[in-house]
Amino acid sequence: MAKAVLISAVPPLMVKTEQNPGGTPIEVFDGFRKALAANRAQFYLDVASGPFYGFNRDGAEISQGTIQNWWRQGMIGSAKAHYEGIKAFSETDQTEDLKSITLPVLVMQGDDDQVVPYKNAAILQDKLLPNSQLKIYPGFPHGMHTSHADTINADLLAFIRADLPSLPGRVPLMAFRQRPGRQSPGARRLTCRGNLLNSWGT
Repeated sequence: MAKAVLISAVPPLMVKTEQNPGGTPIEVFDGFRKALAANRAQFYLDVASGPFYGFNRDGAEISQGTIQNWWRQGMIGSAKAHYEGIKAFSETDQTEDLKSITLPVLVMQGDDDQVVPYKNAAILQDKLLPNSQLKIYPGFPHGMHTSHADTINADLLAFIRADLPSLPGRVPLMAFRQRPGRQSPGARRLTCRGNLLNSWGT
């Protein structure tokens, strides 16, 4: 691994404690657990149509497809894992983990993230990581990688491509070619030069 990226990430610690006074009160996560246990289908719908993508903001361009896809992902997952995952993502202290990462890390978060407050996440991540680059996006929500994919993808690619060594025979990242040979009808084989990707596509 050469680089890492944190997008709307929760570290170092999300829940409010004496050592983390800027965190989110435990009662908020208790509410998540209660809502999830009572009616997880409604819980996933409410989160996706509300704060996750910022669709509850005035003037927001609401995408029903995005909401339904997020709901679909939630409903095919394990109810038990999702319930227990609330404790894992909110109460796990990852301060020392961040300090130990020496790779270049791009930290990305929107300042209108209603799920993970950026001042207690991205700002602290940038301070704890030894080698980080911080990007705060005005008005972007927690799910900005979907709602503002063009901006996020462009910054991701710029970070990935930066300072790549020039090696003999190296070609640009994401340069694809069709692999010759027999293929099933309607399918094409994609291979990324440099052996970065080898997958079936349609």
